[in-house]
Amino acid sequence: MCFTLKPVLYIQISPERITLKNLKTGEVITEVPEMAITSAPKPTILAVGPQARLACAAQAAQLLNPFAHPRSLVSDFTLAEQLLRYYVHRIRRKAWLSIAPRIVLHPLGQPAGGFTQIERRAFRELALGAGAADVIVWMGRVLTDEEILTRRLPGGEGEWA
Repeated sequence: MCFTLKPVLYIQISPERITLKNLKTGEVITEVPEMAITSAPKPTILAVGPQARLACAAQAAQLLNPFAHPRSLVSDFTLAEQLLRYYVHRIRRKAWLSIAPRIVLHPLGQPAGGFTQIERRAFRELALGAGAADVIVWMGRVLTDEEILTRRLPGGEGEWA
């Protein structure tokens, strides 16, 4: 097992669910990737996850999922980055050191023809914008904790960028 001071987060993204796992603490967050946002003049995020639907029912707000689009996994880059930043902060809030984490971002699903290079770059930029020091965008089967922590990915694919 590789010892590092940097926390390691494994994040799986789909339109139905976002799952974050802190491999150092074992903490897991699994929620629907939705946000409640107020309208103009200045849009404001009211709630995230399951609380977003409650916030929309309580006041005039729009319910958005930045990972739901018929042709691509990321429908709104800015909102997706804010949502991912929220969850990374939430899973790390108990950390006494504020060291930027290593993130393995795993977009789930396989669009016809696979993800484009532009989409792969967008996934990497999302993780960096959420506060990652190092990023791997993983396309393939679900990884084990040991594979991620030892950096031995199946087939020798993927490197920390």
